[in-house]
Amino acid sequence: MRSFFSLFLLLSLCLPGFSQSGHEITVNLNGYEEDVLYLAYHYGSRQYVKDTVYRQADNAFVFRGETALEPGNYMLVLAPDNTTFDFLIDEDEQRFGLTLDQENMLETVKLTNSSGENQLFFDYLQYLAKRRKEAEKIKGEDSGSSDSKRSDSKQEKRLNALNEKVSNYQQNLISDNPKSLTAAIVKASLNIDYPDFEGPEEEKQTKLWRYAQKHFFDNIDLADSRLLRTSLLVSKVDYFIKKLQVQHPDTINLAIDQVLSQMKSSEENYHFFVVQFLNEYARSKIVGMDAVYVHMAETYYTNGRAPWVESDQLEKILDNAARLKPLLIGKTAPNIQLKDRDGETFNLHDVEAEYTILYFWRYDCDHCRKSTSDLAKFYNEFKDKGVKMLAVCTKEADELQGCFDYADENELTDWIQASNGSDRNLEHGPYHVRSTPLLFILDKDKIIKSKRLGASQLAQVMEQLIK
Repeated sequence: MRSFFSLFLLLSLCLPGFSQSGHEITVNLNGYEEDVLYLAYHYGSRQYVKDTVYRQADNAFVFRGETALEPGNYMLVLAPDNTTFDFLIDEDEQRFGLTLDQENMLETVKLTNSSGENQLFFDYLQYLAKRRKEAEKIKGEDSGSSDSKRSDSKQEKRLNALNEKVSNYQQNLISDNPKSLTAAIVKASLNIDYPDFEGPEEEKQTKLWRYAQKHFFDNIDLADSRLLRTSLLVSKVDYFIKKLQVQHPDTINLAIDQVLSQMKSSEENYHFFVVQFLNEYARSKIVGMDAVYVHMAETYYTNGRAPWVESDQLEKILDNAARLKPLLIGKTAPNIQLKDRDGETFNLHDVEAEYTILYFWRYDCDHCRKSTSDLAKFYNEFKDKGVKMLAVCTKEADELQGCFDYADENELTDWIQASNGSDRNLEHGPYHVRSTPLLFILDKDKIIKSKRLGASQLAQVMEQLIK
């Protein structure tokens, strides 16, 4: 049994109901002395408390309600240490009883009025527990042999035979109970069965990777909403996106589209993951991943494709995407009008350099002072490699001199010192300068190559770009 470290408040979820009228789960927990018992469930990557009940006069705990529970992996959560015991809820498994001992819950659990889903689940867990003990015994018996090579070979054969036994059990469970939630869980947990690829090691690894990308979801139905209430679905999707894909926005966008296309027949799964992906890449601190947010907004939130979103929230999402899109890596940097120290107007695109560091700053910002110091060191190293510094002070006209004085005091005289050259506030301009410091790297054609870097990262990034 796992330790359930934190309980979450019940969320009000807008989930579809089921035809069965109500639920009732009676729990007799021998040896449990507390008077309160919790019912929790998996949802996505988290667990939530669904219900709290107190001991009845007959010592039983009864979770009941007028609506059916959504199918998935549920848990009894025991006070005071939040130990959990897992069981399943399916459409036909809503009214049943559990009798078990606190000290050995899985070994002692007995069911009443069960449709058979949980018996199948418990039998499987008990089977795995026994095989695990066998594996530990094999490792312990062979570890003391004086002939280590023979011992290792013998141990490997015995463990392989045991693994084959478990695999056969799993395959039989799946084939004999194809529509059960237990089978769906077992199947989703199976590893990919890789072919034996030939060739040099590097080529074989590439083939394995490509095969994994293509076949990763062979054993899981992404449209099975029951799996959303287990720990499996989110972890599988997360691994597919973050471990099996090159971490480039274009590649991630394609992978997300692939996942969501397989979820369209499940309104709940589709809804959950569209929101999940949007929020995750809205919060991402990785440079360039705002392109995924823009893709999500434009692909899944326009033209009524996200009916669950309130109109004011939808407007914010789409406005934010529209604001970010012109500043994505690979786009041509918006051409803005600036003024030099003498008040002469010029355009950003007028700056001729192999690379332009567009730097929005202010002299009285502590972070800017640190960044400016780092940038001075950077510039001394790269100014002979075709790099120019364009420092745009974000102060209003009556405070601009403070930026220029600071630049003179710190010997930044070979930087291009500039200020806002239009009537439009920089915060409301195309770069949306809401905080400083803010950095962009532009190439000779003013294509955005990187952005929102820390000044200390700039040298490393620039070395890569020059190479």
